[in-house]
Amino acid sequence: MRERLFAVGDDYWIEDAQGRKVFLVDGKALRLRDTFELKDADGRILVELRQKLVSLRDTMVIERDGEELAKVKRKRLSLLRNHYRVTLVDGTELDVSGRILDREFAIDYEGELLAQISRRLLTVRDTYGIDVVREDADVPLLIAVAMCVIVLADKENED
Repeated sequence: MRERLFAVGDDYWIEDAQGRKVFLVDGKALRLRDTFELKDADGRILVELRQKLVSLRDTMVIERDGEELAKVKRKRLSLLRNHYRVTLVDGTELDVSGRILDREFAIDYEGELLAQISRRLLTVRDTYGIDVVREDADVPLLIAVAMCVIVLADKENED
């Protein structure tokens, strides 16, 4: 993913390890809140990400087919500033921790690594990689989680 991916209104491709365009991030401009769509190479919307407007803490919601799939927010009562909790609608919780502003963090479920996000995976400036570890993982969901966490951490850092 390219660093400037999070400019609302801009579109960016996510490529696989072979350089094939796999996902399109479509930033929606002129909205009251940050909104993104993650599309497949054929333009079908896989998930939508949007900032929740009314919330005590900054929260982003991930939706699939118009239905809420997950909420992402900074973990309460954490000594680590870069620790986020993802709550799926079925009650499953994913943890996100690491150096998020440096784009060096992990997504895990009950201690099992699901995805690793790192700038060290790539040598191109302002680019970082998402290594999805489990073959049965919901790749669009994990990409959406990474995007949400980065947006929230960047907003918090600006404040």
